[in-house]
Amino acid sequence: MAVQDEHTGSDGGRITLTEVARHAGVSRSTVSLVLRGSPLVAQETRDRVQASIEALGYIYNRGAATLRAARTDVVGLLVSKIDNSFYGELTAGVDEVLDEQGIVAFLGNTAESLERQDRFLLRMREHNVDGVILCPAAGTQPELLERLRRWRMPCVQALRFLAANDGDYAGVDYQFGMEMVTEHLIRLGHTRIAFVGGNLAHSATAARRAGFAAAMRRHGLSPDLVVRCPLTRRAGVEAIGTLLDRPGPPTAALCFNDDVAFGVILGLETRGLRAGRDVAVTGFDDMPEAALSRPALTTVSTSARQIGQEAARLLLRRLADPQGAVERVILPSRLVVRESCGALVQRQTNQRTDP
Repeated sequence: MAVQDEHTGSDGGRITLTEVARHAGVSRSTVSLVLRGSPLVAQETRDRVQASIEALGYIYNRGAATLRAARTDVVGLLVSKIDNSFYGELTAGVDEVLDEQGIVAFLGNTAESLERQDRFLLRMREHNVDGVILCPAAGTQPELLERLRRWRMPCVQALRFLAANDGDYAGVDYQFGMEMVTEHLIRLGHTRIAFVGGNLAHSATAARRAGFAAAMRRHGLSPDLVVRCPLTRRAGVEAIGTLLDRPGPPTAALCFNDDVAFGVILGLETRGLRAGRDVAVTGFDDMPEAALSRPALTTVSTSARQIGQEAARLLLRRLADPQGAVERVILPSRLVVRESCGALVQRQTNQRTDP
């Protein structure tokens, strides 16, 4: 497929393939190969061409020159872990709101890869999406928001944000949610509480750990028992094994999310122990499976579907008013007490012993 020579630059002028080639010091055919993702171009040359494309504001439009100002009724939705059911709920919420307006979402999964994230955003730009809802991959720098502004691509950050008060954002109060569940465990009499999960740096990790630490310190307890691990069930199984083998093992495991908590529960079972009876276990997110697990999981509800709905509404408002004030929608979190923390067992025991 040949690449047309003339395209619209980000400043509205006409930028040619020849100008990109001259700027990068390569042939026009080399630029064409780079745009088509050919493996025949050396990485150093590819990087130089991409830098020239960025500097000149050249847009390779696969739709053959649709004007940037035109609405396409397509938006981008980039999530970081599509195999996590939490993101399935988020996506469903986005779709519900957009579908009412006749807009479809171009879904991409970054898998926490900055390279994949950049590639998806570039592809979305090439297809002239009207805007993007972005859950930033771990390690994303705030400069990305400025790049999207240069591209004139409206962006709503969801679940995670790159810089406080920079750009539209829809999420949940992670810190307060983690404080609530930590306080709940302390009220049940636990003093050796482990925080399990989260090995990537982003705003949601920081907020969760801050909530845990704040509640522990309020009661004069140490918040240092932290196991950093991937957010998977296997990691939860391995983490609880490590914790149980240490001197003075924790009596409660406060998990980053429900997936890790399910793994912790399985890990306890392999040791002949039960969550809620021998070790208190809590999750975070309240996935549909949480109420059906055995024992049922005490967790914090973060309303993933509603976050998706709010993010989509934010983007629609931004498209309608590109110069409007920045908006941040922070939904409340809610503690959901079930069996895995031991509170229900404790309550039943108290009722039997009451005169």
